[in-house]
Amino acid sequence: MSQEDAATRAAEQDRIGEMTRSFMQSRILLSAVELGVFRAVAGGAETAQAVASEIGTDVRATGMLLDALTAIDLLEKKDGRYRLSPASASCFGPDVPAFQGQALMHAVRLWESWSRLSDCVRLGHPPERAQMDGRDEDGTRSFIAAMHSFASGDADAVVARVDLSGVRRILDLGGGSGRFSIAFARACPQAEITVFDLPQVVPLTQGYVADAGLSDRISTRPGDMLADEFGECYDLVWISSICHMFSPEQNVAVLRKAREALAPGGRVVVRDFLLEPDRTSPPGAAVFALNMLVNTERGNSYTAEEYVEWLDAAGLPGAEVERLLPGPTGLLTAWKA
Repeated sequence: MSQEDAATRAAEQDRIGEMTRSFMQSRILLSAVELGVFRAVAGGAETAQAVASEIGTDVRATGMLLDALTAIDLLEKKDGRYRLSPASASCFGPDVPAFQGQALMHAVRLWESWSRLSDCVRLGHPPERAQMDGRDEDGTRSFIAAMHSFASGDADAVVARVDLSGVRRILDLGGGSGRFSIAFARACPQAEITVFDLPQVVPLTQGYVADAGLSDRISTRPGDMLADEFGECYDLVWISSICHMFSPEQNVAVLRKAREALAPGGRVVVRDFLLEPDRTSPPGAAVFALNMLVNTERGNSYTAEEYVEWLDAAGLPGAEVERLLPGPTGLLTAWKA
């Protein structure tokens, strides 16, 4: 083996070794979130003793965790006192909306489901009831907060890409916090918007909508999209980050009901991860497919070609595809004749 080949092999071995240990920093952060470390420090607990007293933990172990958080730039330490670093302050500082801190608890809950990945690959599905179908109240709240946080980054820009000409009634299917509905309400002042989601989600939706001052424009409709009808005479049915939770057969059924809910000439717009045909890129979409494996019964990431096929089967032929770059998502738009 040449010296150059040996150096390349050593570099790859180092890369793989680093990858196998990368969970350690993730677990440090997740434990700090779960235990309330950042909240305690932000609230004025500056020493290991004070933090441990605030969150009910062992002083020695708390000090070790605080030092590790400092080592990875999530806290700052001076003269034995800790404070939030710029990175942690961006999520836990006093001026940060509460939902952003809540959103990180969703990642804490994902730890358990991802730890079962090997079993899921063996079985083809989670070994017990999928967490995404059986969340408790706290889990639902943190999940919706996470989705709101993610959507807040690009909702307005994505909605700006949607043709809203002639749109008066919008259905936001599985709309969660209503963040996209809020963006639609701002972009389309003449539209009335309905968020359809599970009964346990709708009260959370109403809270986010009220905070945005749009309760007079955005209403809610509780239901199960696999079992219940969606209503009728909508000009636009918006389906964002929903189809990846379902099997192909379930997606055809949902899209067929979406078509039935449209007024003549109305459109369905799907936003979701879009895999390339070889299913290995974009990397974010390929990795996210495993998130669906460990959290749902039949969810996955899908290709644009699969979505077009489903829309056609649902009676919505000729879908247009637009990739939202940079990033792993795209839009598919199809019209009802």
